[in-house]
Amino acid sequence: MRRNARNILQHEIIGLRAKVAESQNACQVGIEGTILDETMRTVVLLTDEGKRKKVLKSDVKLLLRLPDGTLVLVDGRELVGRPEERLKKRVRTW
Repeated sequence: MRRNARNILQHEIIGLRAKVAESQNACQVGIEGTILDETMRTVVLLTDEGKRKKVLKSDVKLLLRLPDGTLVLVDGRELVGRPEERLKKRVRTW
C-alpha cells in the first residue's frame, strides 16, 4: 500500500521531509528537515544545516511531503503514541 494523504497515519513517517507549520512554542515554527527518528511523544528532524531538532508531537502541526510530492498537514496529536502501535491501529471510516 502506497503512502497518501488518506493513510499517512498508518505508515512510517521516518525519512519524509517535514516542516513545523504551527506550534505552541513560537520558536519551533518554521523548523524544516527530514524526519530522522520518532518516539512516543517526539519527532527528531535533521535540518539542512545538519542540526537535530526535537519537537513534541502534541504541540505541533507538521506539513509532510510525501514521496510523490503531495503536501499533507498532520496534527501531531494524531501521531502521539509508539510508532509501531500506530501502524497497527485501525482508523474508522464513516
